[in-house]
Amino acid sequence: MPASKTKDYFFVGIQLLIFGAYALGFRALSFSLPSVFGYVGLFLAFSGLCTGVLALLQMKTSFSPFPTPTAAGELVTSGLFAWSRHPIYTSILLVAFGFALYSGSGYRMLIGLALLVLFFFKSSYEEELLSARFTKYADYKKKTSRFGFSF
Repeated sequence: MPASKTKDYFFVGIQLLIFGAYALGFRALSFSLPSVFGYVGLFLAFSGLCTGVLALLQMKTSFSPFPTPTAAGELVTSGLFAWSRHPIYTSILLVAFGFALYSGSGYRMLIGLALLVLFFFKSSYEEELLSARFTKYADYKKKTSRFGFSF
């Protein structure tokens, strides 16, 4: 499958719109839980932040916000990429759901679900391109989960 700049911009554009909606943080659907859940949310968000930074460092020149692999990019299958095929998406989801839990925001939980759906489709497109470019990708895909958990 040839890469499509239109699809690249579409996926990143939708992602930015969802990030903007998350940042608005409407008070609708607020909930209250015991404080231990707030600490769990902070732990998830902090874990996601650390995961994202480490994944970026491991990618080196292969990073791009677009699903199309970079020309100089190499297939990274070690480190966090041995646990998740898309650890940066996983890190963003951890931060989104963790902060939503911490802040008691059902609105942000729904936005997190929208991100999950977007990342599922974005990663599916990205994996078609990676499979076409790297012959080892099919074996890697069999051994490693998409987001670090079964989906």
